[in-house]
Amino acid sequence: MKNAIKWVSAAAILVCAQGAFAQKGETVKLVRIDPLTGLLGPVGISQDKGYKFFAEKFSGAGNPAGVKFEFTTIDNKLSPAESLNALKAAIDQGVRYIIQGNGSSVALALSDAITKHNERNPGKEVLYLNDSAVDPDLTNSKCSYWHFRFDADTSMKMEAMSSFMETQKDIKKIYILGQNYSHGVQVAKFAKETLARKRPDIQIVGEDLHPLAQTRDFAPYIAKIKASGADTVITGNWGSDLSLLVKAANDNGYNGKFFTYYAGVTGTPTALGSNGAGRVYQIAYNHYNMGGQMDKWMNEFKDKYKDDFYTGSTIRIYQMLGAAMAKAKSTDPVKVAAALEGLKVDSFNGEVEMRKTDHQLQQPLYMTVWQKADKKYPYSPENTGMTLAPLKEYPNYVSSTPTSCQMKRPG
Repeated sequence: MKNAIKWVSAAAILVCAQGAFAQKGETVKLVRIDPLTGLLGPVGISQDKGYKFFAEKFSGAGNPAGVKFEFTTIDNKLSPAESLNALKAAIDQGVRYIIQGNGSSVALALSDAITKHNERNPGKEVLYLNDSAVDPDLTNSKCSYWHFRFDADTSMKMEAMSSFMETQKDIKKIYILGQNYSHGVQVAKFAKETLARKRPDIQIVGEDLHPLAQTRDFAPYIAKIKASGADTVITGNWGSDLSLLVKAANDNGYNGKFFTYYAGVTGTPTALGSNGAGRVYQIAYNHYNMGGQMDKWMNEFKDKYKDDFYTGSTIRIYQMLGAAMAKAKSTDPVKVAAALEGLKVDSFNGEVEMRKTDHQLQQPLYMTVWQKADKKYPYSPENTGMTLAPLKEYPNYVSSTPTSCQMKRPG
């Protein structure tokens, strides 16, 4: 009897161990479809390094499923058409996990194509992991069961940004400038809506959209901003479109505030220099001075690549995939998708949750300001001697916004 009990106990332990590592040693291929060339190529190249760096950190014993992550990027030249060709090529090679982020126009095209592919090809389903495309429609009117967003969407960021601006009584006149695609349009829309609710005294004195990644001289826009009398600019610009904008502001003597989504991204810190001190702000889900393990990772990344790591959603994708695969005891995208819904993990800044209703990650947001690096906030992006110092943290429940998603689930 004692031997039987011992055998049952040992068997139970073995089953538990096999359950935790049902796919131990299995290779999971991840392909990111994003620009590696053109004006926005430097952003994609930096992010490619980040994914490869953390693939090593989170492979094998670095994730609860014990899988090995294998990562590559396909250059889509920021084109939806090129992205769809890249998607087909990846699927033909047996890839089941697609990542993308730079450009919501691309994101919408990929989400639609992947949804249709999965409907037509049962047993060959693909998951779309969105690290940076923030158009709210992706988790609202155009939500898909196969799409999971790890960044905070435009409305979430604007909710936090406007909460901060509500307290800044010196802001009286705002100019809204953005890229002429879905993200830029949505930034303008939510800026006007949230400020009307929180600061109805603020005047919107101008609004402009410009072509995405095509403008090389922003001096004419700065001239319009100065002529409008705006003391503050709100922009969702990123990459070269933000770097060249702030350079033009510095070169042409505009001294107003900039409230941005992406001031810490490749090229912009250098363009800002010391001229942006105290007047350039960023709202984001992470920043350069998070502390703890994130500081160690960022310093190690900089030592290895001579580059700065800023796309924190990379980490969350690896963390949540590993946890979901362990929970599902499978790397099958169908089972992993089901496990991702409602999943909570402890990440680099506390607990985050993949909301089941729309597959939008719920997470804290931070308002930071550009200032000189010091002992308290020492990290210096692009070796500028400057940094983004945290001013305010907005917990999950503050930045969370409602969803209209009516998700169609398989089966």
